[in-house]
Amino acid sequence: MAQRNTRDIIVIGASMGGVEALSELVAQLPEDLPAAVCIVLHVAADHRSFLPEILTRIGPLRASHPQDHEPLLHGHIYVAPNDRHLLVEPGHVRVVKGPLENGHRPAVDPLFRSAARAYGPRVVGVVLTGALNCGTAGLLAVKNQGGLAVVQDPDDAACPDMPRSAMEYVEVDHSVPLRAMGALLGKLVRSPARMKRKRPVSRLLDQEVKVMAGHPEATNQPPAGGNPSHFACPDCGGVLFEMDDTGMLRYRCRVGHGYTAESLIHEQVTHVDSAMWAAVRALEENAALARRLAAQAREREHLHSARRYETRAETAEHQARVLRGLAMRTASVDAQLPSPVPAEDDVREKSG
Repeated sequence: MAQRNTRDIIVIGASMGGVEALSELVAQLPEDLPAAVCIVLHVAADHRSFLPEILTRIGPLRASHPQDHEPLLHGHIYVAPNDRHLLVEPGHVRVVKGPLENGHRPAVDPLFRSAARAYGPRVVGVVLTGALNCGTAGLLAVKNQGGLAVVQDPDDAACPDMPRSAMEYVEVDHSVPLRAMGALLGKLVRSPARMKRKRPVSRLLDQEVKVMAGHPEATNQPPAGGNPSHFACPDCGGVLFEMDDTGMLRYRCRVGHGYTAESLIHEQVTHVDSAMWAAVRALEENAALARRLAAQAREREHLHSARRYETRAETAEHQARVLRGLAMRTASVDAQLPSPVPAEDDVREKSG
């Protein structure tokens, strides 16, 4: 894409309720939209995304899953495929299987960061309905590089978490309901952009974009400016480095897995739950084996061994009961937290 002085790069992120929201938004876009549109919708890795077919059918612009290094063109919608990050580089897109971000691939923040790094003031970042706070860190990068921040009105969103988080941390330029967003974006992309970035591309932003794309110079090193934390990465077990983006705590490991503090809590709860149930299984299997050995010992009239195995079985059974009760109480607390990957959206998207 040639150098322009308009905001001609639109990046959009959505999660829970995103299929419906994106459908309503894309239906409003004009056929002659002078901008490229890139979309990330959280979708399970093993579910093929049918979102391009849905958006092409419902709106005037063609949507597709792009190929790696596909040219970035105006009037086209690029949708991240399942299990791949969508990144923006000057003149083209990248489709890569980089490290998970907030437990997702594709993830919203890598798209936003890469667009901010590549196009600065020409970018309009849009955060739609979704759970937790994905998109907030990426929208901060868009604003820091001179772009515009647009969010769906939280009261209009099926799940208001992502828009609310963005409004809490980012100086948002526009917050509107979906019914007004198409006209707003059409106006913004035809308005002049301030061609001076608010600040130079930071070493951290440059590194985070490059590590997602697998650039050798950005791998096997801690995040720039990050401090080692006491926490382990849920994905690889490595040390997480703590970063503070204007008050928003984030974490990233040497491999590149990234988390906001809130998404890290969710991953930790999930791992704790899995570990507890694994411990219950191990104790119950241990008790069953001890009962089997006790029965065999009694058949052979080895009464001392039988009593020893029975005592071991009773101890393991008691421990398993206590741990099972604790695991069930922990699960009930976790059930009150919003799910970061909405199964119902995956099902709707897969069915078309």
